[in-house]
Amino acid sequence: MKRKSIYIIRHGETDFNRRGVVQGSGVDSSLNEWGEAQAAAFFNSYQHVPFDKIYTSDLKRTHQTVRGFIRLGIPHESYSGLNEISWGAREGREPNTGDNNYYRELVTAWRNGQTELAAEEGESPVEVRARQIPVIETILSRPHERNILIAMHGRAMRVLLTTLFKQPLVNMDDYEHSNLCLYKVNYSYDLQKFELEVSNDITHLLSLEIPQTL
Repeated sequence: MKRKSIYIIRHGETDFNRRGVVQGSGVDSSLNEWGEAQAAAFFNSYQHVPFDKIYTSDLKRTHQTVRGFIRLGIPHESYSGLNEISWGAREGREPNTGDNNYYRELVTAWRNGQTELAAEEGESPVEVRARQIPVIETILSRPHERNILIAMHGRAMRVLLTTLFKQPLVNMDDYEHSNLCLYKVNYSYDLQKFELEVSNDITHLLSLEIPQTL
């Protein structure tokens, strides 16, 4: 049976994550010191996996998260289709009550089935799914890549997982995530079906000491 193992990770922590600032696809932030430590811990735990290819978004926080694997000489491709959702006009702003209420109402609308509703000057989950599908098709068209690593973003990861498992987008929030968490998904070419093996796993981070300040 031909199978592909897909390791999907969220990028490591950035200062925006730490401050609770919404980044989206319009904020090209870098990992902070803790995010770099998370990336190193993941690399130390998974460098033994014979990855055939690394896929990332176009945003540098995903590139930095898998830098250790790229330095091993593993081929790497980046796709804007894997970018985080565009949260639009409110991206990059310091947390405030008005924005927090706006995002809460938007996510509630998505949970209630209005997944075509876009953020102000941004994207909807339906639009994110549409740009992810060609990337998924590209990945599946390469059966010789038996083990692949995908580094991406929180909301985009939620959209991707519902797509892989042929679920409605209202199920997005069933897929919890944290910085540098791992989802492992296996694809059977014979059955043309995905199965979930590992969900929101952070055991590779447990040896890290939580920083007091950054």
